[in-house]
Amino acid sequence: MKFSVLISVYDKETPRFFKEALESVVEQTRKPDEIVVVKDGRLTDGLEEVLRTFERENEPLVKIVPLEENVGLGEALRTGVWHCSHPVIARMDSDDISLPHRFETQIDYLKRHVDVDLVGGWISEFDENDSRRHTRTVPTGHETIKRRARYRNPLNHVSVMFRKQAVLKSGNYQTCLWNEDYYLWIRMLSRGCRIENIPEVLLDVRTGKGMYQRRGGRNYIMNEVKFQRMILESGFISRSEFVFNVSSRTFVRVLPNDVRSLIYTRMLRKKPVVPQAAGE
Repeated sequence: MKFSVLISVYDKETPRFFKEALESVVEQTRKPDEIVVVKDGRLTDGLEEVLRTFERENEPLVKIVPLEENVGLGEALRTGVWHCSHPVIARMDSDDISLPHRFETQIDYLKRHVDVDLVGGWISEFDENDSRRHTRTVPTGHETIKRRARYRNPLNHVSVMFRKQAVLKSGNYQTCLWNEDYYLWIRMLSRGCRIENIPEVLLDVRTGKGMYQRRGGRNYIMNEVKFQRMILESGFISRSEFVFNVSSRTFVRVLPNDVRSLIYTRMLRKKPVVPQAAGE
């Protein structure tokens, strides 16, 4: 089963993180058949150098799709899906690290479950300034995932691998600020696509105070209300679910950043683990 890896990168990314993300894609027990990198607008010299080196070292796997202007993640991924040559696509962010067994685990799963259109997994979140890690678990079982989707994103978007045709038939990625992936899952579920999660950590994902800062403030609240209204009008959630979602999210968004960080790491993640050195 051949598959492509889809990555979008833009000028705000850190070159070292981008390099580590790309390296993790090829340092796999099951290597990809194609790596599609969408350049969402003009990149910095540092990012360009990372990409040039990676392309040179991994020809002919790498396909670069340049966009003249920054169009945002949803549109960049939408374009990237069309450029993927193979029937299965693995999503990958430009600053996270896929564990070596990730692709083999997911490809084997899709081979054994031909009725599954998308499969995700757990992630291990880390901050380079903190030795503790938090595991973001997500529900397993299609019906449980569908129920959870009415209230919360039931997938770790960086972990997903999906069948291209199922995504295209569901309308592909669309512009939906900060909810591009979540909106796609909802449309797929509404069309009857089958979604599953593997209860296993598949990636290391960078976090930090900056991530929680971005999840607060008036703009985030207004965008979230807009998103909830969209899925209400689509019939995916009820009016009471809309009210619950908006009120509960607004409460979290107006909290101070440090308090919001505690809610995410203490209530919405598994207990932090401090990695031990070998032999301890």
